[in-house]
Amino acid sequence: MTSIKAAVCREFNAPLSVETVTLANPGAGEVQVQMEAVAICDSDISYIDGGWGGELPAVYGHEGVGHVRAVGPGVQGVAEGDRVLVTLIRACRECTSCSSGHPAYCEGTAGDGTGPITDAAGAPLLNAMNCGAFAEASTVHVSQVVKIPDTIPAESACLLSCGVITGVGAAINSAGVRPGQTVVVIGAGGVGLNAIQGAMIAGAARIVAIDMSAEKLEIAREFGATDGILATSNAPWETLRRIAPKGAEAVLLCTGAIQAYRGALDYLAPRGKVVLVGMPHVGQTVAYEPVNIASAGQGIVGSKMGDAVLARDIPWMIDLYRQGRLKLDELVSGRWALEQINEAIADTKTGGARRNVILF
Repeated sequence: MTSIKAAVCREFNAPLSVETVTLANPGAGEVQVQMEAVAICDSDISYIDGGWGGELPAVYGHEGVGHVRAVGPGVQGVAEGDRVLVTLIRACRECTSCSSGHPAYCEGTAGDGTGPITDAAGAPLLNAMNCGAFAEASTVHVSQVVKIPDTIPAESACLLSCGVITGVGAAINSAGVRPGQTVVVIGAGGVGLNAIQGAMIAGAARIVAIDMSAEKLEIAREFGATDGILATSNAPWETLRRIAPKGAEAVLLCTGAIQAYRGALDYLAPRGKVVLVGMPHVGQTVAYEPVNIASAGQGIVGSKMGDAVLARDIPWMIDLYRQGRLKLDELVSGRWALEQINEAIADTKTGGARRNVILF
C-alpha cells in the first residue's frame, strides 16, 4: 500500500478534487507505474461531465507514461525500472477478439472497475477505464503497458497511449486507406490531426480536413492535410466535390459533436466508408436512409482505439517519430501540474487545445 495524490471525480460536471489516496500493491498479472505524464483526452471529459454515465467517485485518466515500480506475481515481459506506456487496452490474449488481432474489443478481462484505489476514509474509488491515471501512480493489468525508450519526452510519449494510436490507427487499421485515395477527416482536434497523419502515412492523394475553426484548418495543413473546408460554410460536401468529384473513399469522424454525424455520408464516394472515431454522448442519435447506403455499396464502421495492437503498432509509430514522419512534440498544447487539472480541462473544452498534458 502506498499514499499518492490523485484527481478524484465525486460529482459529474463539477471540478475534480486533488486528494491523498491509497494505492494497493499490484496483484497477480498487474504492474504498478510511477507516472511521468498523463494527457487529458476528450473521453475523460465526457465521463467527468456525465455524458457516458458511470459510477462515482472515480479517478479518470488513461493516456499515460511512466516507469514500472513494482510487479505482481506472474508478470512477464516488463520489470521494475522499465519505461512504459499506460493504455486502456486490457487484453486476455485468449478470447476471439484477441486471437483475431483485435485486443481493443477483448471479451475476457474487462475487470470490475473497482481497482486498487481507496480514499482517505477507506472507501473504494472507481479505477476508471481500468487505468486511473490522473494520479501520481497507477496499477494496471500487464497487457495495458508496452515498453518504450527513455529518449522520447514524457509529454510527447504519453500521447501514443490513446490519441495517436486512435487517429493513426483509424486511418490505417480501421479505414484501410490506400495510396491515391481521398480521405475526409471531420474534426481537426488531437485525434483528427493524428488521423490526418495516418492518412498521409498511408499515401492518400487528398486529405481534406473539415472543422468549425479556420485556425484549426491551418494547423491541419501542418500535419498533412492538403485541403481544408469550414464546416460552417454552406453545403461543405459540395465544396469537397469540387476538390474530389467522386467523393472520398474514407470519411473519418474524429469529433463527438453529433451534428457532424448527420451529413457524413454526403462526402462519400461509391463503396466508400464512414469510420466513427469520436464518441457522442449516450442517447444521441442520427438517421440514415439505408437504401442509399446499400445502393452505393457504402459502409459505416466503428473504430475503438484505432484497432491498435500495442506490440505491433507502438514500436512502429516510435520508429516513424524518430524518422520525423510522425509528429508528437507538435501535438502538445500545454503542460500543467496535477493541482492545475481543472484549469487544463477548462482549456481543453475551449476547443483550441491539441493535447494538454499533466506532468508529475
